[in-house]
Amino acid sequence: MSIKITPDHLSRTAVVYVRQSTMSQVTGNLESQRRQYDLAKAAETTGFKSVTVIDDDLGRSGSGSTQRPGFERLVAMVCSGDVGTVYCIEASRLARNGRDWHHLSFSD
Repeated sequence: MSIKITPDHLSRTAVVYVRQSTMSQVTGNLESQRRQYDLAKAAETTGFKSVTVIDDDLGRSGSGSTQRPGFERLVAMVCSGDVGTVYCIEASRLARNGRDWHHLSFSD
């Protein structure tokens, strides 16, 4: 186990955030989708007992003009203190503006 991932982290939920920006990506880039869903197994292998997959935002842009209920759910879970880690393919794609990033904390 990594010294950055403590037993306290493992006792909380790991969240896998799955997103592709367009419906074209959702239907045409299945390898990316598979890799994102496979992160749930990686979280289990790491030792997280509870893993939640949020994929409500498939086909939704992160530009700010589109509602992203999955991202809102992720922020609520992180802010509640119930999340031990967030798994995603590229963290920079979680939020595209400072207001969204402000709600997330990636430190302990």
